[in-house]
Amino acid sequence: MARASAEAVSTTLAAITHWEEYTMNRRSIFTLSAIAALGLVVLPSIIAAQQRTLKEQLVGTWAFVSCDSTTATGAKVPLCAAPADGILTLDASGWSASVITPRGRAKFATPDRAAASADQVKAAALNVTANFGTWSVNEGDKTITRHYVGALTPNNDGLDVKYSVSLAGDELKLVTTQAAGGRGETTYRRVR
Repeated sequence: MARASAEAVSTTLAAITHWEEYTMNRRSIFTLSAIAALGLVVLPSIIAAQQRTLKEQLVGTWAFVSCDSTTATGAKVPLCAAPADGILTLDASGWSASVITPRGRAKFATPDRAAASADQVKAAALNVTANFGTWSVNEGDKTITRHYVGALTPNNDGLDVKYSVSLAGDELKLVTTQAAGGRGETTYRRVR
């Protein structure tokens, strides 16, 4: 009888072990199916977020980092006074503004700007770049064109400038070809 009892216990234990394995396998399959289904739901939204247009990626405020010029002969020369501070704003409605000023400019002798001497005004404006206007994007060739409605330099009023765009994370590089055959490159970092 003890033997029959031991066999019954052994059979019962085997059945319980089999049932536990079966239940665990069903749970694992259910869990994996749920994870896969969740992935299929979330994945399109991640892909959609990564597929924003160039314009959508450019909209915002950018802090000036540097600007350099490369001549037609390959020589590198500063395009802006260094060190400098600046900002570029590209808004969603198509308007832009940019200002770059050298650090450490001498202050006027008088707090009244209109009373400053011609030499003081010239020194203060030298190496300052400021303009505003509209901007548009060519998604195909990854360029933007800025139309200057107004600028510190009167010769730039009404000017259209086309830039090649390089965007890597929070770094924006705008490159333009210069009339003498060189190129200018201005680098910005996204303001968060």
